Amino acid sequence: MSVGLLVLRLVVGLLFVGHGTQKLFGWFGGSGISGFSRVLEARGYRPATAMAVLTGLSESGGGLLFAAGFLTPLAAAALIGVMVNAILAVHARRGVWNSNGGIEFPLTNAAAATAVAFAGPGRLSIDRAVGLAPDHLWGGVFALALGLGSGLAVFAVRATRATAPSEVPGGARSA
Repeated sequence: MSVGLLVLRLVVGLLFVGHGTQKLFGWFGGSGISGFSRVLEARGYRPATAMAVLTGLSESGGGLLFAAGFLTPLAAAALIGVMVNAILAVHARRGVWNSNGGIEFPLTNAAAATAVAFAGPGRLSIDRAVGLAPDHLWGGVFALALGLGSGLAVFAVRATRATAPSEVPGGARSA
């Protein structure tokens, strides 16, 4: 089982590192902070640059920790949070399937992070090597609650700001 968990953590975690570094540094064909900030700005996220950095760090930092099996519940929470927000902001209105831009891919990523948080990172992990082995049930509950809570909170702030009077065409604009 530990080898299976290692493979899952490495694949999911390192793909998140790639996604995060696309946003932070423009690596792997990404747009970097400035390009990703423009995308977030257009979707109602303010301040867009700070949100771009937060997203990139959550993906790359959370992915690195997840791949290493270090602070696994916290790493899983970071990945779950980003995926919940992506599902709500982009993918939900497009249905289920990834071929239509739907929720399939981010939901699968969030489910994988949740499963590892509940199962634990396995023997082949830094958590195990240094004796950080929280109860898997509570580690999973923590990861899921923090991930869902943070993803929903960021989306709620975005949704609130996107409909604020200063943002509505013809509304009073603040300085």
